[in-house]
Amino acid sequence: MDDFDVRSIGSLFEYTIPGEWGGDATPESGVPVLRATNFTDSGAIDYTDIVYREIPPSRLLSRRVTKGTILIEKSGGGPSKPAGRVVFCDSHFSGCASNFVEIAKVKKGFDANFVFYLLYYLYQIGLVVKYQQQTTGIINFKLDQYKDEKVSIPRSTAEQTEIAAILTTIDKAISQTEAIIAKQQRIKTGLLQDLLTRGIDEHGNIRSEATHAFKDSPLGRIPAEWELKSLSDAFAMPPRNGIYKPAQQIGEGSLLIGQNAFTRDGTLDYALARRAFVNAAELETFGLQEGDLLVSRVFATADGVGKPVAVSDLPEPAVYESNMLRLRFNTDCVHPGFVFHWLLSHQMRLAITSSVNASNQVSINQKTLNTLPIVIPKKCEQERILGVIVTATEAQLDLKRSLVKLRRNKSALMQDLLTGKVRVTPLLEAGA
Repeated sequence: MDDFDVRSIGSLFEYTIPGEWGGDATPESGVPVLRATNFTDSGAIDYTDIVYREIPPSRLLSRRVTKGTILIEKSGGGPSKPAGRVVFCDSHFSGCASNFVEIAKVKKGFDANFVFYLLYYLYQIGLVVKYQQQTTGIINFKLDQYKDEKVSIPRSTAEQTEIAAILTTIDKAISQTEAIIAKQQRIKTGLLQDLLTRGIDEHGNIRSEATHAFKDSPLGRIPAEWELKSLSDAFAMPPRNGIYKPAQQIGEGSLLIGQNAFTRDGTLDYALARRAFVNAAELETFGLQEGDLLVSRVFATADGVGKPVAVSDLPEPAVYESNMLRLRFNTDCVHPGFVFHWLLSHQMRLAITSSVNASNQVSINQKTLNTLPIVIPKKCEQERILGVIVTATEAQLDLKRSLVKLRRNKSALMQDLLTGKVRVTPLLEAGA
C-alpha cells in the first residue's frame, strides 16, 4: 500500500523511559504511581488501587504519566499472559509509573491512541512471546529488541485518528456492557437473598413482615408457612460417592463426568467429559438422570467444595467420578433447581466451608451435607421463585452473549483496520 509506511516500533516514540519507584509517602504528600496491577486485559488503566510514592521532581519531569501516555509492562507475566502488556492513559491523570513499567511518549505526527491500539493488537496476536526472558523466576520483556520490530502504519495521521476513534467506540460499548452486567449481578444477588429468605407470594410480590406472617427459626425470620428441615429430608435416596476408574479403563465407553466438565454457571459441559468402560451394574448404581445435582466432594480449595452443578439435557447415559457426590431429590417435596440455588446461597456456602476437612485436599462428607438446614416452601412457590431467577439469569446471559459478540467484533476490527485490510479513507472522504 503506497500510503502506508513501514517503520520500527521504536521510531513511533519520542522517547521511552523506565518508571520510578521512589520512597515511602502518603496520599497527601506523594505522587500517584501506577503498577502492573493497574493494567487490565482490555488495555485500560484501573485507577482503583494506586500507591503514592515520594519521587524527586528531577526524576518525575520526564516520567510524568498524562493523557496520551502509553505504559508497557517490562516484568511479570506468565505462560498464559506474557510480559509486554500495554495500557493507554485516556484521562487527565498526572502521576508516574513503577520501575517495572516503561513510560512511552508518542512522537508528534503519530496518533497516540492509534499507536496504543497497534501495540495492543501485536500483543494479542503473540508477537511479544519471542521477546520473553526469564532469569530469576521473573519474566522480563526485552523491550529494546522489540522496538526494532517493523510495522506498517497509515501515513495519514487523520486515518490513524479515525481508526483509533472506531476502536475506542467499540471499547466504550464493551465497558458499558461490562458495567451493566456487574450491576445486574449485584441486583440478582440481592434478589436471590430475598427470594430464599422471604419468598414470593401468589401475586408475584416479595413477602414482607408488614403484609405476611413470619416466624422465628434457627436461620432467622422466615415465612410462617415454610418448613425448616435437614437436607436429608429432601433426598429420594442417600448421597452417593462416584465411581473410580483406573487409567486402563478410561478412553472409550460411557460418559464419565468429572469436575473438569463443571461450568461457572453451574451446568455441565459434556464435551469436556472423559469416557470409561462401565458395566450395566455400575451404570445402574452410578448413573445420572435429569434433576440430579453433583457436588464436589474433594477439591483443592475450600471455596470449590460442595458447590453444586445441575444435571440436565443428558446426551446419553453417564456416570460420575469418585471426587463428587450425587444428590437425588424427592421431587414431590422439593424442586432440584430450588435446592441448587439454596446450596449456592451465602448462608449455605458459609456453613459448608466452615465444616470442611482440610488436609492435602479439602473435602466434605455425606454427614455434613445431610445435616445442612433447608427451608422448604410449598412446591408452587418454589416454582414461582425459580421462574423469577430464570428470568433474571436469562437477561444476564443475553448481556454476556452481547459482550462476547462485541469482543469478537473488536478483534476482527483490529485485524482489518490495523493491517490495512479494510480502509477508513471512504469515511474521511465523506466527512471532508
